[in-house]
Amino acid sequence: MFISIDEKAGLWFSKEFEITKPFSIRMFPQYAGFGEKHKGYSLAFSAEYPANAGITKVINGITFFVEDNDVWFFKDTETYLSVDELLDELHVTYKEEAGIKVH
Repeated sequence: MFISIDEKAGLWFSKEFEITKPFSIRMFPQYAGFGEKHKGYSLAFSAEYPANAGITKVINGITFFVEDNDVWFFKDTETYLSVDELLDELHVTYKEEAGIKVH
């Protein structure tokens, strides 16, 4: 599994959540919508502290994390968070991993 969060996406979270750094963003599968990776699930976000983080990544003073029980959603996948500059909205892209990587 691989999760990439570019700097513009980090800035987007700062602006969207209106919280001063440092803070934490939980990334988790939410049962809603059509979902690009898993049918019926979409990627959701909330500002909270980790209880049992399985993955963490710090970008510009923001700790992004996935709880251990949600890691299944990201398994065998490259997940990219960026910003669509025309819409000023977060853009999430998934790619199946060609080989096994751990980052």
